[in-house]
Amino acid sequence: MADGRAAGGGNLSPPPPPPPRSAEPSNPPLGTSAFTHTPYYCEENVYLLCKELIRSGIADPAGTNLYVVFISNEEKKVPLWYQKASRTDDGFVIWDYHVICIQSRRNKGEVLDLVWDLDSSLPFPCSFNQYVSDAIRPLSFGESIYRRLFRVIHAPIFLRSFASDRSHMKDHAGNWIELPPKYETIVAEDGTTNNLNEYVTMSIGDVKDLESMANDVYSSEHGMVINEMILPEFFSHLPR
Repeated sequence: MADGRAAGGGNLSPPPPPPPRSAEPSNPPLGTSAFTHTPYYCEENVYLLCKELIRSGIADPAGTNLYVVFISNEEKKVPLWYQKASRTDDGFVIWDYHVICIQSRRNKGEVLDLVWDLDSSLPFPCSFNQYVSDAIRPLSFGESIYRRLFRVIHAPIFLRSFASDRSHMKDHAGNWIELPPKYETIVAEDGTTNNLNEYVTMSIGDVKDLESMANDVYSSEHGMVINEMILPEFFSHLPR
């Protein structure tokens, strides 16, 4: 199901969290209340968030500096920190998958990438470096089943191609597991009504070399899969 259910961490024994730091920019242009948010439907929340960032002029007119990132793994067990749905003080949860938006920005050679995550208790938006350090904590679980994978899709492609009929949120009897958004389902430009699983499903074998992925992300309908080691430097390798 989208965004899974929050868990207390079981036997993972996460390290104590560092205190939150200030995000860049210090005065975010929009608060979370400016965006549509339906609990457990993170993929649709990010779809609409990208559209709003474009509409408001915060992103490029065509959304070319936005990237949608699905976080999951083979086991559909994704540890993250600083999530609002958590029942622990450090915001620790295990989702089956999560989705965020990364805005890639440069100013006179300075990297100012931002993460937009409506489900995070970190500053909104949050600097990319802080989000990686505090919410993801790369390699915290080494080679365990909990290591995260990241499917990066260029937002203009995602906004044309993504579709969901929300069937993943119904049980075998057809009842809603979590109540759906009130707006209509999202249909791709080509008429596809459901391809969510193609974004969520990923394995370590999908990861390729950094240079080819940094270029192919602009042409691949379902983006490129990167691992935790590549994540911190991936966006700095994108063509400018």
